Amino acid sequence: MIELNPDRARRAIVAHTARLADAAAAAGPDTAVPTTPGWTVAALVEHVGQTQHWVAEIIERRITDPAQLPTEMAVLPADPREWPAWLSASARRVASACADDALDAPVFNASGDERSGTRFWLASVLNETVVHGFDAEHAAGRPVDIGADIAAPLISNHFAMLTSPTWEMLRSGSAHAVRGTGQTLQWVATDLAGGAGAWSVERRPDGATWQPGTRPAEVTVTGPAGSLLLTLTRRLPLTGRAANGISIDGDAGLVEHWLDHTAHVSD
Repeated sequence: MIELNPDRARRAIVAHTARLADAAAAAGPDTAVPTTPGWTVAALVEHVGQTQHWVAEIIERRITDPAQLPTEMAVLPADPREWPAWLSASARRVASACADDALDAPVFNASGDERSGTRFWLASVLNETVVHGFDAEHAAGRPVDIGADIAAPLISNHFAMLTSPTWEMLRSGSAHAVRGTGQTLQWVATDLAGGAGAWSVERRPDGATWQPGTRPAEVTVTGPAGSLLLTLTRRLPLTGRAANGISIDGDAGLVEHWLDHTAHVSD
């Protein structure tokens, strides 16, 4: 399994935010974002910049108590011409906040899993930036390229979130829907060698679990890591999977059920 490299993640946050800003300028502030229904490009830019500033403050202040989480959000400039600089500042701020000396500092981890708070937030902000960057580029009619070394750890983060204590608490409908009686699914990235890009899921009566690597499964989804990430986050539809390099071997109904009940970054 490819682990999230902190330095690569920090650089990717800055780079993908710049791409998002460029796509937003090309699309225009009032353009609808098809992959986030009800959102405009302006709302997308505001969400990403505010999230980055908000997370940066959590880490900078070493907040450990969720009752102390920031309540004020950064203000989106009224002039769209100022958005690239605003987004650049938010991306660089959160990347700086996630410096090496902060990675294992005491910081609140909203997922409730075993990761340090900063490592959780680094993965979460990267996920937000990359996936919403796709939203912006798609709205602008531009092709999207997500490197396998970024997409793969984000897929791991996606499964970690869906099986975390916090997901069970806050998204109980989703957590309960993906319980099962031992059904197995796996996702395999075709652009990563040696089984580094493989994720296996088992739907148990007490909750879904996941682990890296391959195993016998009732259905296997294969494709480039970037396409797998965008399919799992419901940015690419299964109906167009061939065009995106995705193939399904086995019970496609299990995949459809999983995707229908695991919304993650669509809100």
